[in-house]
Amino acid sequence: MKLHRSIRARLILGAAAVLLAFVTAAGLAVQRAHADSVRVSHFAQLQGTVYLLLAAAELDADGALQMPSAFAEPRLSLPGSGLYASIYSTARNEQWQSPSALGANLPFQREAAVGQWRYDTLDRPGAGFLAATYGVRWATQQQREAPLVLSVLQDKSESDREIAAFNRTLWSWLGGAAFLLLFAQTLLLEWALAPLRRVAAEIRRIESGEQSRIEGDYPAELTGLTGNLNALIGQERVRQTRYKEALSFLAHSLKTPLAVLRTGLGEPAALPAMVAQQVARMDDIVQHQLGRAAASGAARFAPQLLLAPVLARIRDSLNKVYADKGLEIGVDCPPELGWRIDEGDAFELLGNLMDNAAKWARHRVAVRLARDGARLSIRVEDDGPGFSDVESILQLHVRLDERVSGHGVGLAVVNELVASHDGELKLSRGALGGAQVEVLLPVA
Repeated sequence: MKLHRSIRARLILGAAAVLLAFVTAAGLAVQRAHADSVRVSHFAQLQGTVYLLLAAAELDADGALQMPSAFAEPRLSLPGSGLYASIYSTARNEQWQSPSALGANLPFQREAAVGQWRYDTLDRPGAGFLAATYGVRWATQQQREAPLVLSVLQDKSESDREIAAFNRTLWSWLGGAAFLLLFAQTLLLEWALAPLRRVAAEIRRIESGEQSRIEGDYPAELTGLTGNLNALIGQERVRQTRYKEALSFLAHSLKTPLAVLRTGLGEPAALPAMVAQQVARMDDIVQHQLGRAAASGAARFAPQLLLAPVLARIRDSLNKVYADKGLEIGVDCPPELGWRIDEGDAFELLGNLMDNAAKWARHRVAVRLARDGARLSIRVEDDGPGFSDVESILQLHVRLDERVSGHGVGLAVVNELVASHDGELKLSRGALGGAQVEVLLPVA
């Protein structure tokens, strides 16, 4: 499977990229904060050493600097200890250096504003120093002022080792934590994607014929998908069954007209009329079986269809077909009424109902469409003779030539369409005195 087509791989790579970016940014931020904290701490220590020098410094009557031979900070007395101090007298151009600076060429600072602290990081080839410098104006007993610059250096390698040790620990722990988080995310993704793998496995079993529908219990995010897949599978199987039944019924229903035609071969005089009659019957049979096979019931996936224009087109067609009867076809349907139904199903259902009513009506046909709660109510009635045998009209497996004359084909197709939509079909006598057909279709 290509990487970009795998949801699992894309999620894992995306999570790994986000986690790596987050861990790297967090690590760099913590590393920098620690380095700054270490340097601030060392500068504070250097500042304490400057105060130590101020406490120990003395000026004689001539303004010469007098320093003790030993200090409370022992590193100032130990050559090469890493901590070095200097006091520079600006007026006398004299400089005192701590015994620890013996024999070393160190970058002591000689300039600093009086009363101001100055902190520097000094990098030299092969060595680096943290420097704290402070300027004071010293007053002697003879009321003479002696500007002094106190400078303390510390070998930067000490703070660098401290920072490096922290960085190694930091990145080791962050790396381990990132690996554990990525592993946990992978397990979580495997668990979250397990329903998709189960759906795929069930679809493969359906393709191989091991099961007929998706049967597993899935999370709410997948129930819509599995429900629609089951609806599509069921719809396709119903369609295949209808095609098979239509072919079977067609072959069965055509036997009688063909037998009559075969018998008519022995009566040449009556053959033309017999052929015309039986061809008409066979045409009705073919239309009926094709109507049964086309009854899809695919309302779940159909868009909203406005029903008023459909009724108007059917009424205009019937007015032309039955122009000699001068029928009054009344249609009562809100112009905004829409329903989720296939357009072909709508024309088949309403067309058969209205055509059947117009065929038997004397003067009037009334059609009413409305919402009945969560259902669509369709009522078609006429002022004709009404139904003579309701049970025979709605028998789906009775041969066409055995049906009650007139109503059989259209209403049988309507009955199957209504059943395919899980609806109800009621036949009765209407207010106009003739037949009344009521259809109730539930929401898809």
